[in-house]
Amino acid sequence: MGKLDGRTAIITGASRGMGSSHARRFIAEGAKVVLTDLRSDAGSALAQELGPNAKFVEHDVTNAADWARVVATAEDFFGPINVLVNNAGILGVMAKTADVTEEEYRKVCEVNQHSVYLGMHAVIPSMLKGDRGSIVNISSIAGLVANYGFPSLAYVASKFAVRGMTKAAAIEYGPNNIRVNSVHPGFIMTPMMVEATDEGGGEALLQIPLRRIAEPEEVSNLVLFLACDESSYITGAEHVIDAGMTAQ
Repeated sequence: MGKLDGRTAIITGASRGMGSSHARRFIAEGAKVVLTDLRSDAGSALAQELGPNAKFVEHDVTNAADWARVVATAEDFFGPINVLVNNAGILGVMAKTADVTEEEYRKVCEVNQHSVYLGMHAVIPSMLKGDRGSIVNISSIAGLVANYGFPSLAYVASKFAVRGMTKAAAIEYGPNNIRVNSVHPGFIMTPMMVEATDEGGGEALLQIPLRRIAEPEEVSNLVLFLACDESSYITGAEHVIDAGMTAQ
């Protein structure tokens, strides 16, 4: 018996990296999963690979109408939504405050922060049809400390905001048995991290007490825990998975 048997989940940014890892783990644990992303070819291929309990929807997470379509698709195919993983995100421009343009700043905040609001706003009414729900918002250690290795005011601002939004929603919907938690990864071996570091993070290793970069599956273990009933008394909390980086 899987930890997510009978649950319907939406995972954004699911075509690659951590999102695809979360999707694989959820399917293995019995969930029915709607995968969303702008990368339609990769997303469709992954859904086909995962089988009949996976459905891909091309989705702009910054668009409210797209969110309504994703929720409708999930309910039509699988039923009311029990789990939402707000995973989609971008690093954006790595620039200091005086150097980042307003357009660049807005883009990062739209994708990383506003999409989390849109996702919760769209999905919570579906969750209220059932007896429980779990929302997992993927933030970052940049939502805990500003000095995380890259100069990026926009990224830090967006990830700190996700942390606060998570706590607010957790308090609001606790009486409805809807739990909301944030996950704060450090350096994870994903395409986004490879693009942002030197050949996959050689220099980054020196900042990490465990002296290694995590695999996406290690984050998926935590996301699964927060999505399932094993974490039934956990809400409004930030969960750090960073090999000790923020302990320094």
